[in-house]
Amino acid sequence: MGEVIFVDLVHRNCSQYNLCLQERIKTLRTVIGTGATEPVYLLLQQHATSAVDTTGSTETVLEGLFSVDRCVHVLSNENETASIYLFKQAVDKLDVTSIHVITSSQRQAELRVYQNLLFTALYTFHYSTVLDTLSCLNVNTASPCSRHAFIKDEINNYLQRLPAVKGEITILKSSLISDCFSHGFTTRVGGISYVNTLASLNLFSSSRRRDSPATVAENLRRLGLQAGFLPQQFHLAKVNHANDVWVMSKTAPESYDGIVTNQTGVVIAAPGADCMPLLFSDPVVKVIGAAHAGWKGTLMGIAMATVNAMVLEFGSEPANVVAVIGPSVGPCCFTLDQDSARQFQVIHPHCVRDPESPRPHVDIRLATRVLLERGGVLPEHIHDNAVTDRPSVTLCTACHPDTFYSHVRDGLNFGTQIGFLQIKESCDVPVPGWFTFTTIEDLCYILNNRSLSTGMWSGR
Repeated sequence: MGEVIFVDLVHRNCSQYNLCLQERIKTLRTVIGTGATEPVYLLLQQHATSAVDTTGSTETVLEGLFSVDRCVHVLSNENETASIYLFKQAVDKLDVTSIHVITSSQRQAELRVYQNLLFTALYTFHYSTVLDTLSCLNVNTASPCSRHAFIKDEINNYLQRLPAVKGEITILKSSLISDCFSHGFTTRVGGISYVNTLASLNLFSSSRRRDSPATVAENLRRLGLQAGFLPQQFHLAKVNHANDVWVMSKTAPESYDGIVTNQTGVVIAAPGADCMPLLFSDPVVKVIGAAHAGWKGTLMGIAMATVNAMVLEFGSEPANVVAVIGPSVGPCCFTLDQDSARQFQVIHPHCVRDPESPRPHVDIRLATRVLLERGGVLPEHIHDNAVTDRPSVTLCTACHPDTFYSHVRDGLNFGTQIGFLQIKESCDVPVPGWFTFTTIEDLCYILNNRSLSTGMWSGR
């Protein structure tokens, strides 16, 4: 099936709606014909918002259209957003991306607002304004700007009332990050995304995938309620699989895989769906960083580029930086061609498990740890899958289909989880040395587990 037909029969404020509807259906029968097989979806006027109409029942008027050799579906729900949202679900179930919209030029502008918020550029819309020629006493007194604002509010309100597709929002946290910071790594549960590979807490809308900007915005709003931030505080890396880092006090580049800041009141985040979301924190000078690290970015040094930005811009010491590697594809599931794998073998031989294989298994997490340690980050300040005495946050995304998104596993229409980090408003900066203790038990733990190479801590 190549296309579906969406027929806009909404005629707001019309006192003779069914008469106009009858006229439009005559035109519609001529336009769509009777021989093709594309399903037809009719968007009807909501009776609750229509003026009183004494020209006959809508059902009677529609009988003529149902006689065509087509599969005809009527969309008549609580409001236009509900109807169009259900239409999109039907389109996605059919795995169709081409939509022929039959409407009027006046309504076209409004429908494009729904298109921009509830669909992505993956879908192709072709508009036919063949209903323009019909005479009608209908006068739409609302200004375009007010109607567009109304539509946006209607969409937001509708999405907020939707139940989560599956499960509750779950946030993984590293016990290595200081309480001066709020942070977490998301899983795929607790949102409203319904497409199988995107369900349900997808946090990135791509022009090549089916999750709309409005859906992702609602997922982010729900995450913010759980994690304690507002959507307007949120800044997600605009990845280009390289080593560019945005220092938030400066003008943002067009694309970047890392972000660093010392500002409170902002949330920085890095996406991942096999690629590593990396979080960096320095509790001594209260600086944070987030980075997206795929295999290309790992080879280009994005991890240390982020640490170096913290050092050069805000005075961090590498030895004070804590680095956490979030959920990402493990060497059990990730392979590369031999030439690319050989570059990881240069970093450390153990980064490649089977170098003689046509597609060797590669450990991008180990490569990241090795490069961070070479750059001055202490081994005990890195939380990854090699750490066994703390709850793991570096699970394999490809191995856990119910918990994480995975490009390797799911293909091109994959979802995105994130790692996020912010500096809390009220948090005293400790004296140099990143350990803190507040009880005798804490102090005993530090004395038993501190690094012999540094022996640094501070008491409060």
